[in-house]
Amino acid sequence: MASAQPGVHALKLQPPSVSHTLRTGSNFIKWDEDLSTVTPVTLHVDPHGFYLCWTDQNKDTELLDLTFVKDVRTGRSTKTAKEAKLRELLEVGNLVGRLENRMVTVVTASDLVNINQLNFIASQEDEAKLWCEDLFSLSSNLLSHNLNRDHSLLKAYVRLTLQPNAEGRIPVKNIVRLFSSDRKRVENSLECCKLPYGRGDSIKLEDFTLDVYRHFLDSLCPRPELNNIFKMQGGDGGTVSIDQMTEFINSKQRDPRLNEILYPPLRPTQTHALMERYQQDQAQLKQGVISLQAFSSYLSSDENGVIPPEKLDQSEDMSFPLSHYFINSSHNTYLTAGQLAGSSSVEMYRQVLLAGCRCVELDVWKGRTAEEEPVITHGFTMTSEISFKEVIEAIAECAFKTSPFPVILSFENHVDSLKQQAKMAEYCRTIFGEALLIDPLDKYPLEHGVPLPSPQELMGKILIKNKKSHKPSNNTDTKRLIDQPANQSNELVSPSNNTGEMEAESEEEDDDEDDDGKKGSAEREAVATEEMSTLVNYVQPTKFNSFEASKKAARCYHMSSFVETKALEHLTKSPVEFVEYNKSQLSRIYPKGTRVDSSNFMPQLFWNAGCQLVALNYQTIDLSMQLNLFMFEYNGRSGYRLKPEFMRRPDKHFDPFTENTVDGIVANTLSVKVISGQFLTERRVGVYVEVEMFGLPVDTRRKALKTKTSQNNNAINPVWDEEPIVFKKVILPTLASLRIAAFEEGGKFIGHRIIPVSAIRPGYRYIGLRNEKNLSLILPAIFVYIEVKDYVPDTFADVIEALSNPIRYVNLLEQRSKQLAALTLEDGEDEMQTEDETDNGAERKNDNKPAPLENGLSPTAGPAGHTPIATTPKASAASQQAATTDGGKPAAKTEDLVLTVLIDIPACTLESLQQSKVYQKEQRRQFKELKELVRRHQKKTSELLRDFSNKSKKTARQCSKSRSSGSDGEKDERLQQLKDEQQQQLLTLRQEQYYSQKYLQREHIKMLTERLTSLAEESHNIQMKKLKDICDKEKKELKRQMDRRRTEKINQAKTKEKHLAEEEKIEINKSYVNEVVQNIKRLEETQAKRHDQMVEQHNDLLQEIQEQKPKLQAAVDSEFQERFQRLPGEIHDFLQDRKMEGRARSKSRPTSQQETLSEED
Repeated sequence: MASAQPGVHALKLQPPSVSHTLRTGSNFIKWDEDLSTVTPVTLHVDPHGFYLCWTDQNKDTELLDLTFVKDVRTGRSTKTAKEAKLRELLEVGNLVGRLENRMVTVVTASDLVNINQLNFIASQEDEAKLWCEDLFSLSSNLLSHNLNRDHSLLKAYVRLTLQPNAEGRIPVKNIVRLFSSDRKRVENSLECCKLPYGRGDSIKLEDFTLDVYRHFLDSLCPRPELNNIFKMQGGDGGTVSIDQMTEFINSKQRDPRLNEILYPPLRPTQTHALMERYQQDQAQLKQGVISLQAFSSYLSSDENGVIPPEKLDQSEDMSFPLSHYFINSSHNTYLTAGQLAGSSSVEMYRQVLLAGCRCVELDVWKGRTAEEEPVITHGFTMTSEISFKEVIEAIAECAFKTSPFPVILSFENHVDSLKQQAKMAEYCRTIFGEALLIDPLDKYPLEHGVPLPSPQELMGKILIKNKKSHKPSNNTDTKRLIDQPANQSNELVSPSNNTGEMEAESEEEDDDEDDDGKKGSAEREAVATEEMSTLVNYVQPTKFNSFEASKKAARCYHMSSFVETKALEHLTKSPVEFVEYNKSQLSRIYPKGTRVDSSNFMPQLFWNAGCQLVALNYQTIDLSMQLNLFMFEYNGRSGYRLKPEFMRRPDKHFDPFTENTVDGIVANTLSVKVISGQFLTERRVGVYVEVEMFGLPVDTRRKALKTKTSQNNNAINPVWDEEPIVFKKVILPTLASLRIAAFEEGGKFIGHRIIPVSAIRPGYRYIGLRNEKNLSLILPAIFVYIEVKDYVPDTFADVIEALSNPIRYVNLLEQRSKQLAALTLEDGEDEMQTEDETDNGAERKNDNKPAPLENGLSPTAGPAGHTPIATTPKASAASQQAATTDGGKPAAKTEDLVLTVLIDIPACTLESLQQSKVYQKEQRRQFKELKELVRRHQKKTSELLRDFSNKSKKTARQCSKSRSSGSDGEKDERLQQLKDEQQQQLLTLRQEQYYSQKYLQREHIKMLTERLTSLAEESHNIQMKKLKDICDKEKKELKRQMDRRRTEKINQAKTKEKHLAEEEKIEINKSYVNEVVQNIKRLEETQAKRHDQMVEQHNDLLQEIQEQKPKLQAAVDSEFQERFQRLPGEIHDFLQDRKMEGRARSKSRPTSQQETLSEED
């Protein structure tokens, strides 16, 4: 992103510092509600701040990596024991203070959904508070998550030493488990260090010193590539001089983009002082030489981290208007799984805010309980409800724990109750207190042309985004809210129990109307009451009309939300205007409705246009989400990143699709050479590395480099040392990111790292990897050589390129679509794209072969339950006229001459549109999407059946063991209870599947209707352009034929007598002029009729396309209504059949009925 103010940044971010209390340890009580146990333990943290350790009375020690800790809580937000006996045990003892204030809850997670809690009780409140603050400070330190190579290896050593056995020794099996499954290799390295290496052996702690550990690593993971690099610097004799080392640092390791005045190159005296830290043999250093050991230690030290610490620190200027920043944003924050089913969670708000998110979403609905408390859920789905008040309390608790900058609450308010809206406003006021910004700042009134305040000026404030009503509270809309009965039909109001039609989320209301030009009443947001409206100030959602209208209004506090498809359309058609809009106003982009699995679009698309609030599904940590996490890890994980200057200045204009250098921005040339890897995986398997870049469309290169797979199943120290990948011209380094990823052969993901090009340090660097959940891996690393320099164009390169491609055959929109392709491909779609390209040949050979579809828009039938469409193409005017003339040989009359020159223009039909490659590709994609949804539910069904089968067997065994009286009745009762539970869960699972299928098919029909409409418009526009040329061609042909006839008549007249010939010639020329005028007039009239007929046919085609949509959606509704009605009986019959067949078949044979149930669709 944009850099901070000029000058050298004063680093505020400090390495982890462990206090004396945490190092020496304190006595706590650890309790576990699941086990109902209370255990006295000693809690302490190692001196380096890597691990939290607790040791019980048996001297058994357990570890927790502090980078896994998401939060540390005390007081009201801690977990409390539910069982009375457990609470009594916790209250026992001479402990001082309230129990909740002595509680310390350590929250750990591998992602944002799967949360675990460790519960401790201190003896005093002050002690609990101290541990809570210090542990959270250690776990949230960004330097702990970005360790250099030396500290990563040290962390592995500390882990080994903190878990000795009962004899106080390190078991050899722990070393093998940590480093590699290649036991023989580890044992040989231990033997080389003269340490015990047998399977059951252990090593004394005093024998396994840090120096011995380093010797062990050198033996286990030899580094021949380091020797080669050292020799290249002049180290043939085993050492290099101070001058040679100075030259190496200045030429290889120093960033050439740095200002030489602010960051001068090193001098030999400075190099000498620097190497004193790494040279073990100080005698050599006094002689002015540096050893390979010192050289290697220097490369793995803090001096050589791939990211400079100041980039991790909060270093960007935070005094610009809010619209000048990218803001970390979440979509449907409360969800833990898919968009249609699953649990909602209050904890998600805590986790998302702790991860640095600054904009969270709250879908609020009217509560149906007697208390009339508003709830948060995904309306008209099977997701659960959570308390609005609890969410507000969670936000207040965690809003500013990791970042002091403002939080935006994006309300989607469906509460059609005046009383409950008043409750919402009251909760916001009382729980947030002074943190809630109610009145605009004096300096920034809500007026025309006044910019938004800055994050610096809004520090510690919470802003509300909610529809704002500008009318008094006693208007008609408010009266409608009051008069509305509380017991309305659930079909219209209930947010979670409706199994009927589900509409797209109402955020689309901000930017796009429904197809019929109106929104369903159940979907539309409620009218904001006066209480809620007064809370809205700088983030007022308004319906987007046009960029011109927004620019004219110049109301910076107005913002609009765009579904990703609509935003992509604006980006493609009006890229410069979109960037200009985002200079002064906020825009929020959210995922399209068909992402029912909570997948994410690529946020880079909209960062390129300067969109601030790019909202993603945080529960899905896919590549898109990881790109977002890496993006906002910098600038102190504040949740705000300053946009590049030309995206902020009103006098600059930027096109995201530019292929030329941007005014004021120096393009970079980046070269990456993958040299080797270290401890990439503990498995004995071949590994490889991929390099790719994300940025502007012209800068994006997916899978730009893929190394060869390492030989001999070597994952400990593979060496590639292949040719570097060169990104010759990175137009916009401030928006570009480099991704380096490691994989096992076969494609299994190991880890990756995403690094901003503007922040990356050139030279020889170790890149520590993160796993698929964005957690730091301790041992895996990739050793690379990176070169970064300012781009210098080759002489005449641009001219040569222009001469080699003088004509571009694609228009501007098509070109932009191709540029966006690399950024719009979903995970796995790159393979699908290859398949589609392979299929193109077959399509050309057999254009009439239909693709398999699931939505009913194909002229052939798709999967079961879909109805094909019969199409009746209309003949064009030219075709009809040709049919009349084909019946017999046309006579040589002038009136027929017009028909002979008419060129047949085939009409665009629905069938021809459906046979287009673009349409069929979309059909194939949708078919795969539906197939994948069914496959996931099949898997869930199989797992559920296996689980209940195991439970039934276990219950039967338990009952057979207890031969007491009445055991048979008890057994039957328990088995019947299990059967009822199984039937209900199977019913719920299949309802969820049908519900998801129905919603997806309706969305597919909608999308294909839009695609057909778009294709029809494009085809019509092309035909209209061709028609103009054809008309000119027909006129020329008519004149040519008439002139030929005139010439023939004149030649015939020449055979007559001279005076007769002259008279006839004059007559022929005179009649020729009249005939030309008449025929041209007739031709133009015929052409005008043809034009009108083509327009009429086009309108009929559009109407035919639109008329299909409600019919097809109604067919889908009817089909699934029947399915839902049949479902309970089918489940019951299935279980009965399964029970009967289970008795008849042997236990080893699979049940075909299970397959019938799971593969029904």
